[in-house]
Amino acid sequence: MRPEWKNPVLPATGSRTIDRSCGWTAYAAVMTQVPRQLQPGPPPRTPPPLDDVDRALLAALHVDGRATNVALARAAGIAESTCLARVRSLQARGFITGYAARVDYARLGLPIQAMVAVRLAGQHGAQVDAFGDRVSGLAGVIAAYNVSGTDDFLVHVIAESPDALRDLVLTHLSGHVGVVNVTTSLIFRAHPGRRVLDADR
Repeated sequence: MRPEWKNPVLPATGSRTIDRSCGWTAYAAVMTQVPRQLQPGPPPRTPPPLDDVDRALLAALHVDGRATNVALARAAGIAESTCLARVRSLQARGFITGYAARVDYARLGLPIQAMVAVRLAGQHGAQVDAFGDRVSGLAGVIAAYNVSGTDDFLVHVIAESPDALRDLVLTHLSGHVGVVNVTTSLIFRAHPGRRVLDADR
């Protein structure tokens, strides 16, 4: 080994000079490492819109939430494997939020249904939200709809008898703090929509 190659003197971190006594024949510079800047990632993807196949699947599931994959594929005119992937995509994108059973309330001993219109004293957001949260948790309330117009809420209720309906309305609705008017309308018969998600629309 040549004597001038022994024990070279290295420069301090960040220095651009070098001790020439080290005997190196080439000039070198030691640079402080600079963190590599990350490139921005791709913009968020916009969920693909619904196409005719998606709408056909949603319409079929709206009619029968327990439809088999075979029946859904036949209704949409696609392969069964494609159908399964399509339904999972609809769930992942939030178009299908769940599955529920339609219950016959009359067979459960709750034959009376009514819509109760409720008007509140004020239009404060906190007051409206508090009323909706409380009423929707009452036994016998199917749903509470916050609506526009003269009234503030339409409350869909069920009861086992006229007396039970009266107690529900007087005790929990008209007796609620801030309620100034309540109008109860009996539901004689329901006619559910059959073409809400008509694929041919």
